[in-house]
Amino acid sequence: MKQFTSKELRTTWKEFYKERGHVDVGAVSLVSDGSTGVMFNVAGMQPLMPYLLGQKHPLGTRLCNVQGCVRTNDIDSVGDRSHVTFFEMMGSWSLGDYFKEERCKWSYELLTEVFGFDKEHLAATVFAGDENAPRDEEGAKCRIDSGFLPENIYYLPAEDNWWGLEYGPCGPDSEMFYIADVPDCGENCGPGCSCGKYTELGNDVFMQYEKHKDGHLTPLAKKNVDTGWGLERILAFLNGTKDVYKTDLFVPVVAYIEKRSGIKYDEDDRTRSMRVLADHLRTSVMLMGDEARLAPANTGAGYVLRRLIRRAVRHGRILALTTEDLLEIAKIYIDDVYSESFANLAANRNYVLDELKKEIDRFTATLENGMKEFRKITDQNSSKTITGADAFYLYDTFGFPLELTVEMAEESGMSVDEEGFAACMEEQKQKARENASFAIKSAAGDAFAELDDSITTEFTGYEKIENTGKVLAIATDSLTDSVQAGCDCTIVTDRTPFYATMGGQKGDFGVITGNGSFTVKETVKLEGGRVGHVGTLESGTIKVGDTVTLSVDANNRTSTCRNHSATHLLQKALQTVLGDEVRQQGSYQDGDRTRFDFSFSRAMTSEEISSVEDLVNEKIIEDLPVVTDVMSIDEAKKSGAMALFGEKYGDVVRVVKMGDFSKELCGGTHVASTGNIHCFKILSEGGIAAGIRRVEGITGPAVIAHYKKIEKDLEEAAAAVKSNPASLVDRLTKMTAEIKALSSELESMKAKAAKEAVGDVSDKVTDVKGVKLIAMSVPSVDMNGLRDLADQMKEKYPDGVSVLCSENDGKVNLVVMAGDEAVGKGAHAGNLIKKLAPLVGGGGGGRPNMAQAGGKNPAGIGELLSSAEGMLAEML
Repeated sequence: MKQFTSKELRTTWKEFYKERGHVDVGAVSLVSDGSTGVMFNVAGMQPLMPYLLGQKHPLGTRLCNVQGCVRTNDIDSVGDRSHVTFFEMMGSWSLGDYFKEERCKWSYELLTEVFGFDKEHLAATVFAGDENAPRDEEGAKCRIDSGFLPENIYYLPAEDNWWGLEYGPCGPDSEMFYIADVPDCGENCGPGCSCGKYTELGNDVFMQYEKHKDGHLTPLAKKNVDTGWGLERILAFLNGTKDVYKTDLFVPVVAYIEKRSGIKYDEDDRTRSMRVLADHLRTSVMLMGDEARLAPANTGAGYVLRRLIRRAVRHGRILALTTEDLLEIAKIYIDDVYSESFANLAANRNYVLDELKKEIDRFTATLENGMKEFRKITDQNSSKTITGADAFYLYDTFGFPLELTVEMAEESGMSVDEEGFAACMEEQKQKARENASFAIKSAAGDAFAELDDSITTEFTGYEKIENTGKVLAIATDSLTDSVQAGCDCTIVTDRTPFYATMGGQKGDFGVITGNGSFTVKETVKLEGGRVGHVGTLESGTIKVGDTVTLSVDANNRTSTCRNHSATHLLQKALQTVLGDEVRQQGSYQDGDRTRFDFSFSRAMTSEEISSVEDLVNEKIIEDLPVVTDVMSIDEAKKSGAMALFGEKYGDVVRVVKMGDFSKELCGGTHVASTGNIHCFKILSEGGIAAGIRRVEGITGPAVIAHYKKIEKDLEEAAAAVKSNPASLVDRLTKMTAEIKALSSELESMKAKAAKEAVGDVSDKVTDVKGVKLIAMSVPSVDMNGLRDLADQMKEKYPDGVSVLCSENDGKVNLVVMAGDEAVGKGAHAGNLIKKLAPLVGGGGGGRPNMAQAGGKNPAGIGELLSSAEGMLAEML
């Protein structure tokens, strides 16, 4: 075998296939566009799905690349020598070009001539056949003809030798293995055996079928080949190891962790934490540095990123690494390991490091708050089992992974109801499923999928808001020929002026009339180029074949157009005021308002909000023409039109231009000129996720209504404080000053009363092994007051420990404070309060010099004070 660096391996792979007529198509984002039903690109072939299904690829029929992928389904396995969550897949494809004979020949050449394997140590598996597809005899013959020894060909079932995603292209695959010079483990030893004799090298998938959403298979019009080799795995093997963390992809990071932690890799139980940390930070860096510029969030791909970072932080704590250490590891990946192969990392370097630090800091703070909640749960639990609901609360509210709760529970001599946790998780998922969009539910599921492909809907709504059309299909729970008054259903026509919800714009509503009157409550986009009108037949009947009149609600359409066009101006204004960091992350427009989500690392200042609002209104006053051009996607991008990342565009797109100010790809409806928006007002700006801000605004008559309401509220507020709108600010300023003075006076009186209640404490001081103890109860003092008293005692007795409690509104406040000299002799306020607090029915904790707790049993105060001396003596 020949040795390779990761850079050499990437280059060698692509050059091998270029010499055989393949074109390097490059890599795409790690974040999937959603077309294959998964969140991330989990395989090299995934972005090529349309072309594997028959669509013509613009670069030809022979393709290759090295594609970054993310898989987290086996995240709990990360920590061994081979599992990773980010990996590079070296791939090559035939799109209806060559098939098994050429594929097997080239795989053998790659193995023997390029990588230097001898054929006696090579084995291959082929599909054994089942009730769905026959045994792959052709694949076995091609392997043998290419050079594999017949005795090293193995037939395995579908679970081993059948490839496919949730749906889409699929077929038999043939894996290649290296046979090690070690004895067989037994009678059934072969590829797939876990004894270590056989190591997988690569996989050739022969895509002969398409798997449909209902599970059935049909032959592909053109047979395709997908070849995939995991770069990390083959790199390790070519360099004489099965440990991917010993390759040049991880060695610099592992060396840094060793240096900072003092732990030697592979010589300590904490090696698993070193691997998890190295892997999770690598994947996190890749996701944030990707063209999608992912940010940690509470849903979707952002949540996976958040989980990865938080797991990394937890394992970093096990290794005693700091936040700066984790950031340095990220820099190693950006500046060293992937500086040449992933150019986006360098371009997004500051963004990656900023987002990573914010998430680490956020989780560190969350961790502290979560620890307090965890202590509350355990202190109030007498069953020695943390319920599934409590574990889920820690997970859902504080981001505690279940394994962290389990680990902490074990340290406290408790267990966790993991089945109960799983039930809570499933309940949350079920609620999410039940909250699926009304549009999808109302469209009668897959009922329209039964229709012939020729049944489509022409959208005429760019030019008109009313026209006639023919009813092509009707569905309730299933397809039907007609409906009667009172029926809820979805209607498909051959043409419609109704805009279907998509691209952030809410669909139209209105009426369809003919032999009956149908109220359209929602308009949805259906598969197959159809538009569904969802609503209720108010009177009469409607049947398939009827000619009907489709009328969009004019007022709502006009308002929606105002809001949508204002959103285009808003995006450009945000970029002008805030800079290039602003990128659209989502939007929504209906007849009431517009909502725009964008990437930005901080809250906007009031001055920035005002500048953005002023710039939008300036462009409205200029009455810029709104012009829509239809062109190819390539022409649109070359023209500088902005596109939303992750949005799927066709080969032909609409480009909406507003003067020389804004140019975007957009399929929505708009005003004829910006003057028709009338005016724009930002209602709110705030964060919705880490690194994602949201602006909400209104236009036209809604702005006038907004200011009228403000005027009314001002009048009511002024009347409430016996003033008028013109003098309201002065009146409130004067009242605020009076309230502040009175509050200060009240606090001084409470502090004086507490001090008087304590009196001279010299006669209450007890000597406990050379440490002065003051343990006493003070009536009706809040926690702040107790801390002030304890501070005074600490200043007077630096070698003392104060235990102060107070009954206040039926509850107990408790503060323990230790002077520096007392701490030096062994006193620990946090440990002492843990023992004392249960005596008043509470719990708490803190630092060696100060701790506080609450309780709900004032009757236990006497026992607490009498127990303090003995408990303090035990720790000195």
